[in-house]
Amino acid sequence: MRKAEIDYILTTMLEAYGNISDLNITVGKTFQVEVNGKLVDVPVNPPIPQITPFQAEVIALNLINSDRRLTEILLKSGSCDCSYYIQGKARFRVNIFSQRGNYSIVLRKLETRIPSIEELKLPPQFGKAAEEKNGLILVTGATGSGKTTTLAAMLNKINHEKSVHVITLEDPVEFVHPQLRSTFNQRELGGDFDTFVNGLRAALRQAPKVILVGEMRDRETVEVGMSAAETGHLVMSTLHTVDAGQTINRIIGMFGQEEERQIRIRLADSLRWIISQRLVPKVGGGRIALLEIMANNMRVKDTILNGETEDKTFYDIVRNGDAYGMWTFDQHIIKLYVEGQISEETARAYATRRAVVARGIDTIKAGKGEKTTDIEGLAMDEKYDRETTGKVKLKKKRA
Repeated sequence: MRKAEIDYILTTMLEAYGNISDLNITVGKTFQVEVNGKLVDVPVNPPIPQITPFQAEVIALNLINSDRRLTEILLKSGSCDCSYYIQGKARFRVNIFSQRGNYSIVLRKLETRIPSIEELKLPPQFGKAAEEKNGLILVTGATGSGKTTTLAAMLNKINHEKSVHVITLEDPVEFVHPQLRSTFNQRELGGDFDTFVNGLRAALRQAPKVILVGEMRDRETVEVGMSAAETGHLVMSTLHTVDAGQTINRIIGMFGQEEERQIRIRLADSLRWIISQRLVPKVGGGRIALLEIMANNMRVKDTILNGETEDKTFYDIVRNGDAYGMWTFDQHIIKLYVEGQISEETARAYATRRAVVARGIDTIKAGKGEKTTDIEGLAMDEKYDRETTGKVKLKKKRA
């Protein structure tokens, strides 16, 4: 199987449906694409009903272009990341990994056009975050929740409004930013630097005002990132955490007990925003972003410094922080449900605290005069009541 044949297969997969996010190549299955969160089979010509181990390996080796470094990483760690480009069609972020002695491949389609905050219909808080002069901005969520797209939109705003030097450290480079008002230097892991922490240390000597770190993977990267934020840089990065509170606790948990107090002080001073994301099914098809937004105010700083207590958690602070532009996933779920953008089933399924969302939905339905329960036909059992009353009277008579 040659490169031209592989490009033909990938192009066929890419053009099979609209709104494709990922291409999936797994031994024992046919070629598949992910459309709105669901895997769909894609027929190719000549037909390949089941991908063989040999075919998967040949495709994998072509995608990494026989790169020695990537081959060594794949053999040593069992997976590797790279980028792939089909001329005039699309760019992909590629992950190749072994499973039961075979190779599987997932190609994430990268958008060539950089979206704006307005086009993504993100709230004004994202614009405010992009206007920060320094500090740490974290966008968190599961893989495929749109973190990179959100950061690209924020950098796009900076590119249109500020004359600053921006350095990005990515694995791989996903959105290629044009040279507008800002000057962009986009560096890729493996080709331009060896580890995020080394790339970040080098960036501090390259006179940037804004630094994007693709992912905070370890304590060293977090520590250097906080140092950069403390010394006047605006540092943007991602973490694989589910909400704002867990993000704080994850960062603190990366460090030893003897360092905890110092890390709490540094994080309280350097943190600006934590934005958490989840993509959920939208009514009428497609997906929509659920957001949890936490800005750093005095209550947040105090809780970072002293830890959460039973009556003061990050969830409660965010829930009551509307004046500061904060809201929880659950509050955003209720908002989208009211607007008719998500169904009741989706709202309940993706809630952080299901009881909170259930009460909110019941209140909305009650206000519309709709029933809030499926339980019907309840009535007093008068026969049982008469029999019970009769027995009580009988006992009294005998007494």
